[in-house]
Amino acid sequence: LACSHHYCAFPVNRNELCIWNTATAQPLFLAGHHCSISALSFGSNINPLLVCSASHERVIVWNLDECTQKVQEGFMPQGIVIGTLLGTVLHVRFSPDDQQVAVCAGSRIYVLSAKDEDILAKLDGHLASVTAAEFCTWQESMLVSVSEDRTFKARKFYLSLCLFYLKVWNYSTSQLIYQSGIITAFPLLSLLIDEDNKQIITGCAGGELWIFSLISDHNYRCVTRINLKKEQEKFCNKMWKSGKETGEGQNAYKVCKTENMRPEGSVETSLPILLIEQCDFLACFHNEENVYSALNTSYFWIGTSTGLLIINLASFEIEAFLSYKDYSDLSICFARSCALTRKAVNGKVLCLITSILEDMIAVLEVNLAALVRSQHSAFLPCGNENSLSVIASPYFFLFLSNNYVRGIECKLNYFAIGMKSTVKDKPLVFHSKIKSSGYTASPRMTMFSPNNNLKKKEVSKLKTICKCKNKEYPLESDPPIKYEKEISLTSKPTPIFCIQYSGNGEMLACGLADKTVLILNSNLTDTSNVFSGHDGAVNSVGWSHDKKWLVSASEDSTLRVWSVYNKEPALILGKEKFSKTVRFAQFYFLDTFILLCSGAEFHLLNFHLDTTKDDLRRYKQQSVCKLVQKFPMSSALEITSLSAVNDFYSYIVLTAGSNRALEVFDLNAGCSTAVIPDVHTRSVHQICQNKGSSFSTQQPEAYNLFMTTAAGDGIKLWDLRTLR
Repeated sequence: LACSHHYCAFPVNRNELCIWNTATAQPLFLAGHHCSISALSFGSNINPLLVCSASHERVIVWNLDECTQKVQEGFMPQGIVIGTLLGTVLHVRFSPDDQQVAVCAGSRIYVLSAKDEDILAKLDGHLASVTAAEFCTWQESMLVSVSEDRTFKARKFYLSLCLFYLKVWNYSTSQLIYQSGIITAFPLLSLLIDEDNKQIITGCAGGELWIFSLISDHNYRCVTRINLKKEQEKFCNKMWKSGKETGEGQNAYKVCKTENMRPEGSVETSLPILLIEQCDFLACFHNEENVYSALNTSYFWIGTSTGLLIINLASFEIEAFLSYKDYSDLSICFARSCALTRKAVNGKVLCLITSILEDMIAVLEVNLAALVRSQHSAFLPCGNENSLSVIASPYFFLFLSNNYVRGIECKLNYFAIGMKSTVKDKPLVFHSKIKSSGYTASPRMTMFSPNNNLKKKEVSKLKTICKCKNKEYPLESDPPIKYEKEISLTSKPTPIFCIQYSGNGEMLACGLADKTVLILNSNLTDTSNVFSGHDGAVNSVGWSHDKKWLVSASEDSTLRVWSVYNKEPALILGKEKFSKTVRFAQFYFLDTFILLCSGAEFHLLNFHLDTTKDDLRRYKQQSVCKLVQKFPMSSALEITSLSAVNDFYSYIVLTAGSNRALEVFDLNAGCSTAVIPDVHTRSVHQICQNKGSSFSTQQPEAYNLFMTTAAGDGIKLWDLRTLR
C-alpha cells in the first residue's frame, strides 16, 4: 500500500495497480505486471508524481501525469521497467530527488536508476530478508536498512535464534559504514529517518520502537527504547483518570476498554509495528493558541495491527490513539499493512489499511485536530485558570493562614519571641532634696565615630568585594563545560553524597559519608567550617534564604540545623521523631518551615531557632520545632526525591516515589493535586526546579519548568502547567 497527498495506490487482482484519486473519486488502473505486486511507493516530489511498483519479475516506475493523459487519449498507459528478475521484493523507496530507487529483494538491496533499466549498486551483507530501507536526506549516497537475520542450530533440543541488525551503507562505493549488534528478539519491520533531529526510528514485531542518533559524534548510539504496549496503557489510564475527574469517563472508558481489559483466559497478542511515518501535527493547530503551537518538536505516526498512534518525539509519549475496533462501520479489526499521507490536506490525513484475514482494503480520513481534541479534552488546558503554577497567587497568606498559620500562631506564642519587659508599679516616694536632671548640661556620652584607621590592603579588599557583588551576571556566556580542577576534601577516599550552593553563590555545602558537613568558599580554596555530630552518612544539606543557617539530614534518622558561624547545632530532631531514615531536608516558604522526607511521606515542620547561651541549662535545647502536618505519597513505599522553592512564596511541593511516579502537592489546599505515573523507567533520584537566581530575572512562566532524572533514563524537562 502507498499514500501521497490525495492519491492511494494498492493492487487489484494481485497484478494490476490501482491509483485512486480521493478528490475526484476516480480510479486509474495500470497493468504491466504478470506476478503479484508485493511493494509500492510514491516519489518524493509532486511534479511529476511518480509511483514505483515491484513484483517478482519486474520493477516499474509510473509517471501519473503521463498515465492520466494516455488514458484520456484512449491509449494504454505504460511505465518504465527499471529492474527484472530481482527476486521477492518486500520494500521499495525513492531517493529524495527521485533519481534512484532502492529495492529490497531477499537479503540484497539494489539501487536502481528511476529513468532506465540500470543497476547502480548491489548491497550485500544481510543474512535474511531486508524489510525496509531509507535514503538519508542530508548526507548524499547514504542508505539505512533493517533486516531479520536468523540462524538455526541442532542440539539436544531444537533452537531457533533470531538476530536483527541495523546497517548503514554508502551505496556509491558499496561500503558498509556501520553495522549494529543485536537490537531485539523480534524482526525489524519498519524504518524512518527523522531529518529534523537526525535520528533513525525503527520498529519491530514485538511492539518496541528503537531510536538511534545519526549525529557524527554520537556513533549511532541508542537514544531510547519505547514499549508501545506500556505507553498505550499509560495513555489510557491517564485519559480514564482525567475523564473521571471532568465527568467524561465514559468516553475514555470506551477507548481504553478494548486495549487494557482482556477477558480472563484470553491470549495476549503481539503489537507489530507496520509503519512509521512523519506526522504533520503542528499544521493542524496553527490557528489555535494552545500548548502544542508553542512546541518546536517532531511527531510521527505509528501504524500497528490494531490501530494508529501519534508519538511525541520530544517526550516519547503518545499524543493520540485510534483503534480500529472503535468504529462499527469499519469491518477490519486487524491490519496486515497500512499506509499514511505525510502531509495533511485541510487538516485531514488519509490512511489506507488492508485486512489480515481477507482481501479487503479500507480508506480512512482522519481529522487530526478532532482526534487529539476528543482525547485531550480532559487534560488539555484551554487557559491558565485551571493550571498549576509554582509562583503563589497575590493572596497567598490568606489561604495558607486558614490551613496552617492559624494553628501555628498559637504555637509561636509559646516561643516567647521578642517579648517586652514591663515595669511593675512601685509606691511613690517624696525626697527633701532633688538632684538636677542635667538637661542644661551638654551630653557626655561618646556617640558613634567612624573608624578611619583602615589599612590600604583592607580598603582595597573591601572595594574588590563590593565590585564582585555588583558585577553583572554574563547572560550571553556559554555554560561551563570545561574541566577546571579536582579537589580532595578528605585525606581518605570518602564519598560525597550531596552538595548545595548558597543562593548568593559564595559558599558550598557538602555532605560526606564520614558523618560530617563541610562548608567551602565559592572558589573551593578554603574550608570555612566543619560540622560533626551525625552518627551516619549525611545524605542531604540545604541553605536558608538568608544564608545564615544550614539544615542537614543523615542516615541516622536525625535532622540538625546549624549556624554558619557556630559549630554547635542550633536544633536537633532525634530518632524518636521519625520512624525511617530522614532524606531531602530543606527550608521552605522563605525559611518559615522545614520540609523533609521519611519513608513514604514528607513532613512540614514549623520551627524557632534560639542561639542564646544559658550556662545553667547548657545541655537543654532552646530551639523548638513542631510538626504541622504529614503528607503521604499515594502507592509508594518510599519517597526518592523531593523539591520545593524557598526563594519566594510557593505552595507547590514535588515528590517522586519508588513506584516511578511523580506527585504534585498543593500545600495551600493541603492535599495532592496531580500524579504523573511512570515518569521514568526507573525511580526518579533527583528533581530540579527553576528556583530563580539572585543574579538575573526571568519570566514568571519559566519558574513552572522542572527536570527529573533517573539512572539509565536520561533527563526530562517538564511543564507544571500541563504536567507534560
